[in-house]
Amino acid sequence: MINPVEKRIKNILKDLPSCPGVYQFFNDRSDILYIGKAKNIKKRVASYFTKNQIGKTKVLSHKVKDVKIIITDSEQDALLLENSLIKKYKPPYNILLKDDKTYPWICISNEPFPRVFITRNRVNNGNQYFGPYTSVKMINTLLNLINELFELRDCNLNLSEEKILNSKYKVCLEYHIGNCKGPCIGEENENEYLVRIEQIKNILKGNLSVVQKYLKGRMKSFSLELDFENAQKTKESLKQLEDYKSKSYVVSTTITNTDVFGIYEVGKQYFLNYFKIVNGAIIQSHNAELKIRINESIEDVLMHYITLLRSEFNSNSKLILIPFKVKYNLPGVKFMVPLKGPKKELIDLSFRNAKFYGLEKLKINSSKNITIHTPLLELQTKLHLSELPIHIECFDNSNIQGEFPVSACVVFKNGKPSKKEYRHFNINTVKGPNDFASMEEVIERRYSRMLKESSSLPNLIIIDGGKGQLSSAVLALKRIGLDGEIAIIGIAKKLEEIYFPNDPYPLYIDKNNASLKLIQHCRNEAHRFSLNHHRNRRSKDMVKTQLDSIKGIGPKTKDILLRKYKSIQKIKMVPKSELIKDIGFKKATIIVSYFTK
Repeated sequence: MINPVEKRIKNILKDLPSCPGVYQFFNDRSDILYIGKAKNIKKRVASYFTKNQIGKTKVLSHKVKDVKIIITDSEQDALLLENSLIKKYKPPYNILLKDDKTYPWICISNEPFPRVFITRNRVNNGNQYFGPYTSVKMINTLLNLINELFELRDCNLNLSEEKILNSKYKVCLEYHIGNCKGPCIGEENENEYLVRIEQIKNILKGNLSVVQKYLKGRMKSFSLELDFENAQKTKESLKQLEDYKSKSYVVSTTITNTDVFGIYEVGKQYFLNYFKIVNGAIIQSHNAELKIRINESIEDVLMHYITLLRSEFNSNSKLILIPFKVKYNLPGVKFMVPLKGPKKELIDLSFRNAKFYGLEKLKINSSKNITIHTPLLELQTKLHLSELPIHIECFDNSNIQGEFPVSACVVFKNGKPSKKEYRHFNINTVKGPNDFASMEEVIERRYSRMLKESSSLPNLIIIDGGKGQLSSAVLALKRIGLDGEIAIIGIAKKLEEIYFPNDPYPLYIDKNNASLKLIQHCRNEAHRFSLNHHRNRRSKDMVKTQLDSIKGIGPKTKDILLRKYKSIQKIKMVPKSELIKDIGFKKATIIVSYFTK
């Protein structure tokens, strides 16, 4: 005897159309179990109810009590509709994007004299939103740049024309320190303010060349008006913008607005990477893990991710780079599978980031008991090291405009600082603020000595700096015959890019990953140790310089005073009678006279 439910399903299948559309599976409580798309609804839905189904697909088919469909004009329309319905209903058997974060946006308010601020809530009130941003550090860097380039208000006042004319407000501290031009008291022209807002929009869209042109025009205008103070300020703003542009990861000037997707498959686990490229630079990077509930093809997984991420990140790029061909199309969008050139390099880079992310996740998920070696194992995996980095050494330079240059080496054993092995270096061969040459000198000195003393070499060297410092360190290793013998990386600040020798593409590690935290710990410790040594040296040199300027006081007297009283300040406070006991009447008189002038 046929089960009533089975009979109902057969009747539904019999009446299904053979056209593109979206289908929805419901259980006996009318809850949506699964939403799918199909080129032929009848064939696709019928495939779930065959006798050879296994696993979760078989479980799903037994739970289905009703099927509803939505017919579309094309398979592409079905794809877009499926994505929006999944986002709305979140069915339990659909692909699950394991990322439930609420990402921050940069908002430009819809009001007189608009404000620019961070928000996690998008409201349809006319405000303009840019993002979302997966890195809080990135969004803070952008806002700091905007605040340094343009004077904007940060108050919540209602700056209507009526209230400004009636003198309802008074200026705040931001006005007095030059961060705001005082629109609340009518000292700011709204049209001029809106011009700056437009330039901010260009920055957020990645159109930095437009902003550069604008700033250059202002600088020239100020110069012609002999307003050299404002011209200099504009020049400094232009330099800040150029510095920011140089730190942005530039792909190619020939690649404009493009989306890049990479996918890494392990069994039925999928790890994906997304790059959003604007004007040749990567402005967004996102990794995600997709959890598959039932049998889904890798093509379906990729297309689901593409539609989801393009919607999430407000992408309107006309070109999408993907690792393999797909049968789907999106209106007004071209899919490309590059085989060579810069576009192929982008696909490879995206795949590498997806793979690194996947290996990281698999490593974390496979180990429930976190040991001291876990960060080291993750670091080995992420950096593709041939051996576990038990012994790590990290280097950093410190100076003030080339004065009192020093460097420091910190040593980590088994993921922990080994402070007795820390070393300071005074730079001997470099004049002026040259971090590259300083790094080269220190690396050569450190490992030449270790080779001479037959000391055990580190498994990994970390350089605090980008490609320049890393290249200098590699050059030093080549000179002493250690090129390729020790793994070496550079870590750049701001976005925490990891650079490898002879590789122009950086590696981006998730900020919460244990391996990145270990690298950051090494870098921060080297920075602290180097800075302390720099301060001590500067202070000592300044003390000696001041005592050197006193006529009649020789090196022996200086040593006596510094050994006993440690600092100039304390020497000044010592009574003359006490100084006489230490250095005699004549020299004590000279010291007291000098400091009481």
